[in-house]
Amino acid sequence: IKQRNDTISHMDGIIKKGDFLRKGLHSTIESLTETVQVQTNTIQDMETSIKRYEITRRVLHNQLQELKGNIRVFCRIRPQLQAEQGNEAKFEYPDANLEGRTLALISSHGHGADRQPKKFFFSFDKVFGPSATQKEVFAEISQLVQSALDGFKVCIFAYGQTGSGKTHTMQGSNNVCLGSEDRGMIPLAMQKILDCVREGVGGWKYSLQASCIEIYNDKLRDLFSMHGDDNRSKALQIKHDVDGSTFVTNITTVAVEEEEVLFELLDRAARSRAIASTKFNQQSSRSHCIFTLNIIGTSEHKVTHGTLNIVDLAGSERLDASPADVERRKEVQHINKSLSSLGDVIAALAQKRHNHVPYRNSKLTYLLQDCLGNGAKVLMFVNLSPLAEHVTETICSLRFASKVNACDMGLARRTIEDRSPATAGRAS
Repeated sequence: IKQRNDTISHMDGIIKKGDFLRKGLHSTIESLTETVQVQTNTIQDMETSIKRYEITRRVLHNQLQELKGNIRVFCRIRPQLQAEQGNEAKFEYPDANLEGRTLALISSHGHGADRQPKKFFFSFDKVFGPSATQKEVFAEISQLVQSALDGFKVCIFAYGQTGSGKTHTMQGSNNVCLGSEDRGMIPLAMQKILDCVREGVGGWKYSLQASCIEIYNDKLRDLFSMHGDDNRSKALQIKHDVDGSTFVTNITTVAVEEEEVLFELLDRAARSRAIASTKFNQQSSRSHCIFTLNIIGTSEHKVTHGTLNIVDLAGSERLDASPADVERRKEVQHINKSLSSLGDVIAALAQKRHNHVPYRNSKLTYLLQDCLGNGAKVLMFVNLSPLAEHVTETICSLRFASKVNACDMGLARRTIEDRSPATAGRAS
C-alpha cells in the first residue's frame, strides 16, 4: 500500500508539473499570438502608408514635371572621332558650372563686310558637352520614364543632321546586350522600368508590351518581326481608338520581362534598319525608328495605361548636300518632308490650334499623334556634330530646336481607370 501511495504521489507531482508547464506554454502562446497580431497590424499599417506615400509621390512627381514643362529640349554635342578629319567647331558653355542650359556657337565662316566671326547663343533645358556619358544623360530623363510608369504618355525623340550621334544616344554601342557602359536611352530606360516592376512599390503590378517600327520612305516596317522582309506583305496600318490611343495593325508585340531578350530584339532591329553612306556619315540611318512600350499598371481598383515612345529620327540633311544618286535623293526628300511635318505639328500645338493639327501629313506624326498632343510629355534631343565643316547644318538644327523649346504643350493627362465597385470602368 505504501508503495502504491508513493507511486500515486509521484504521478500526482508529474501531473501538477505538467499542468504548470501547460499553463506556461498557453501563456507563451497567447503572448506570441498577441505579438504576431501586433506585428501583422504594423505591417498592414506600413503597407497602407507605403500606398499613401506612392500616391503622394506620383502627385508630387507629376507636379515637378509640370513645372519643368511638358515639352523640353536637351542639346547634346558628340565628341570628335579619331578617324574624323577637320577642325572642331567652336562651342562655349557660359553657365556650365551653374545650370548648364546655355550654348554659344562661334561661326568660323564670319559674317558682314569685315568677315568677323559671329557668336550664336541658344538656351535649352539642358546642354551636354562632348564629355557627357550616357548615364549622365539618362539621369536627366529618368523622371520622364517614371511618368510613363505612372500612366502618362511620354515621347522622347532625337533630332539632328546625319552623323550627329542620335542613334548612339538612343541605342548606344553595338554590345548593349553585354551591359556596356555605352548603353543608350532605350536599354537604360528598360532597365529602370524592369527594376521598378520587380520592386512592386505600393502594391503596383505591371504588364509591358514592346514594339519597334521603322518608317522608310513613308512606309511602315516591323523591326521585331521574325520573318524579315516577309512581313512587308502584311498590312501595317496606323489606327486610332475612340479614346485617341494609337495602334498598328499586324505589328509584332513582345511581352517584356527580362532585359536580355529585349536587347537581342533591339540588336536585330538595329541590323534591319535601312542605312546608307552619306556625305556626313558612312553608316547613316535613312529611316525613323520608333520603339514603343505600352505599360499597364494595376493596384487594387486602379488601372493605369502609360506609353513610352523613344524615337531615333533619320538625319536631317539639305537636298543640295545629298548625293546625286536618285534613290538617296528620294530618301532625303521623304526624310525632310516628315521632319518638316513634325515641325508643323509642334508649331500648331504651340499656337494652341488643337482643332487643326496636321498629324496626317506624314506617317511619323500620325503614328506619334497621341504622344505629341493629348496632354503628353515630350522631350527632344537635338544632337550636334562637333565638326566646323558642319556648322551650317548645326545652326539649322539649333534653330529648329529653339522653336520647339518655345512651345507650351499644356497640362499632361494621366490615363487611369477606377475599377472600384462604385465607379467601375471610370477613366480619367
